[in-house]
Order: sequence, then C-alpha cells, then structure tokens
Amino acid sequence: MASADVISTPTKLSTRTTSKTPKGADRFIPSRAELDLEVSHFNLTKENVCFSGSEMSPSKAEYRSTLADSLFDGKVSQASKILTFKSKAPVPKSSHSNSLKVLYSQSAKESSQAPRRAHRHIPQAPERVLDAPDLIDDYYLNLLDWSSQNTVAIALRKSIYLWNAGSGEISHLMELPDADDCVTSLSWMANGSHLAVGTNHCAVQLWDVERGRRMRDMKGHTGRVGALAWNGAMLSSGSRDTHIFNHDVRAAQHLVSSLEHHTQEVCGLKWSHDGSQLASGGNDNQLNIWNVDSQDQSAPAFSLTDHTAAVRALAWCPWQQNLLASGGGTADRTIRFWNTTTGACLNSIDTKSQVCSLQWSPHYKELVSSHGFSLNQLCVWKYPTMGKVAELTGHTARVLHTAMSPDGETVVSAASDETLRFWKVFERENKATSSSRKKEGEGMATRMSSLIR
Repeated sequence: MASADVISTPTKLSTRTTSKTPKGADRFIPSRAELDLEVSHFNLTKENVCFSGSEMSPSKAEYRSTLADSLFDGKVSQASKILTFKSKAPVPKSSHSNSLKVLYSQSAKESSQAPRRAHRHIPQAPERVLDAPDLIDDYYLNLLDWSSQNTVAIALRKSIYLWNAGSGEISHLMELPDADDCVTSLSWMANGSHLAVGTNHCAVQLWDVERGRRMRDMKGHTGRVGALAWNGAMLSSGSRDTHIFNHDVRAAQHLVSSLEHHTQEVCGLKWSHDGSQLASGGNDNQLNIWNVDSQDQSAPAFSLTDHTAAVRALAWCPWQQNLLASGGGTADRTIRFWNTTTGACLNSIDTKSQVCSLQWSPHYKELVSSHGFSLNQLCVWKYPTMGKVAELTGHTARVLHTAMSPDGETVVSAASDETLRFWKVFERENKATSSSRKKEGEGMATRMSSLIR
C-alpha cells in the first residue's frame, strides 16, 4: 500500500494595514451641505483666466459681473467661500436682541474716528540764558522765584536782582550792608507786589517791590533763614535753628505760632494750594505734614522718614488735592509721592542723582525735577507712570533752583555754573498749533510777496 504523502498547506498570514491618517489626528472634510458647488467652480475658474486691458473692456466686465449675479442669485458678489469646514451658526430667534451690539459698535466707531494725538515736542535747548555771577553754591538755600506779575527774583550773595520777563528789563532791588551777611532765601507773595527775604543774620525782611523799599524786619530766629513760604498774608520761615515760625505780616506782633519737630536745619517749605497743610523738609531726612486747623501744633499730622537724605525739594500737585511730591539729597536720590490725608507713600522712583527741586505742570500730568551730583540736568516725568519724557542738559554744575512762569509753560533753572536758563517745557498744544500756523502763514505771505515782485 502506497503511503500517502501528507502535503502541509501553509497558513494565510494576517496583513496589517497602516492608516494614512495618524492616530488622534483630525481630517478636514468640507461640509458639502454648506457649499454651493457651482459658485465655487465659477470662482476657481475665473481666477485662472487672465484678461488684459485690450481683451476686457469696462462694459464687458460689467456685463460678466451682471451675468454672474443673475445666474447665481448674487452669491458671487457676496464673497462666497470655496470650501467651508463647519456649519453656520444658528439664526437667533426673531425676538432676541443683543444689548451689547450698540455699545461695541459705538466704541469701535468712536475709536476709529478719534484723532490720533501727536507726540508733544519739548525743545532740548533753552530759550534764553542769563548770567548769575556770585550765585551761592549751597544745597540748603532757596534763592530763585518767579512772581505772578512775570518778574524773576534771583539772590546773588548780598544782592537781589529782578528780571522782567515781559520787557527784559533788569533792576537791582536791594543789597545787605554787612560784609558777612548774605541772602539765604526769598519768596514772592501771591499778588507779586511784595517779596520776602531771609538772611544769614537770622532776619526775615519784607520788601515792597513797586516802591523799592523795605517794609519791615521780623526777628526771632537764631540761625540763618533758608526757607520761606506764603499762605495768604501768613509767611512761614524755616531756619537752621530747626524752628518754623508763622508770621502775620499785617500785625505788629507778627509771630503767630512756632512749629518744632525737626532736629536739624529746615531747608524746604511749601503750603498746599488750598492753604490747609504745610509741608516741611529738613536736613534730618524728615518730611513733616502740618494741618493748619489742628488744635495740637506741638506735633505734625504726619512725620515721614522714608527719605535717607535731606528733604529740600517739595511740590504740591495743582490738579490733584492732597498729592505731594518730595525729593531727597545725594544719599537718597528718590522722588516720592504722598497722600497727605493718610500719610501713605503712593510711589517712588530712583533718579540716580541728587534731587534739588520739583515743579508740577498745571497743563499736563507731568512734573520736572532738577538734579545735582552727578547728572546736573533737568528731567520731565509722566505721572503716575513716572516714564521719563525728556532730559534737558546744558548746565555744567548742579541745578539747585527752579521756578515756574505764571502761565505754567516755562521753567527757569539756576545752577552752580552761575547761569539762569529758561526752558519751554510745558507749552500748551493749542497755543503751539496756532503759533505754527502763524509761522506757516507768514512763510506763505513771504513767498507770495516774492512772487509778486
């Protein structure tokens, strides 16, 4: 018997098919329900046909556009999509109203129509430079002020000179008789008719500028008077004897009160614009806030000790009540902003240089600071961000004093280099625009007259 050969049939191998789409990926399949294939085909084919100006006349182009709108019910001119991958949003109910539609549409309209504000130009060079020989180089004195009648007063050692900013006239007001005496402070009364003068011999003098004569001497201090500040008919004086005296210049017995809290020389004094608070700074690094209506005058409402050097630079904000700026000396170099109602420090910035004086702008939310060692410059700051708007250089020594013009546009600076410089820092925009238009008009008139000739 023949043995049967056993033939083994090979098993069928299972084949794995690899998906062309990676696992977890999306396939973008157009939604044909949302497409108009005829319009899509027309849009695709018309882009591939190029017509030159000679082949396609305006009338023929208008005919093709009208024909396409008639065939496709105006869908071509509505920028129909060739492909769409999702369904359209459901149509809202007829009774539904979007309450924010008017708000957002108005905001967008207003923002698009609002004129873009141009960046304000601040001249980098002074408008005028005057010599100030014998200006004392002393951080703790206050030797410059600008009156409401547009007259600048500057103390040059024993003398005081007046410069009329309107006429440019210079006059000599007074000179101290003693050889070892000198002017240590000065301050204009609000009406600009009288000037208060502090001396190295501890006196406070009151001068009638129009008549050019001294009205009275007010004694009491036992040290030089380095700071003066007016509040109506009340004159406050700060001295090296650490005391602050309040004088009523109308009364025979002029001394009204004495404020005693500083432990070293008082070098900064400023009354708030409403006359309710007095800020005083001293060489003891203290900033004191005094309330005029307080029953207890033996201590300030707030004694602030954040500064780490003498506090001489003080300025009250003209457009925000109870906002005070203060600046520290070489070891401190910071400008600080205070809420004088609560005594809280709102902000501070390191200026990298000794802060000598501060002036707020009445027209912009800005202030200007003058500096000594080591930068010897003026800086314009944006408030409250404290971004630096401009740096004004030109002085070759520390800029000890600044004063603001009565129109609030010009700042005058006095430095140890014995010069006065006038900076057009805060010129109002409408005035700048009108002046530029005037110059353009003058230039056009000049060109026209030359053409006529």
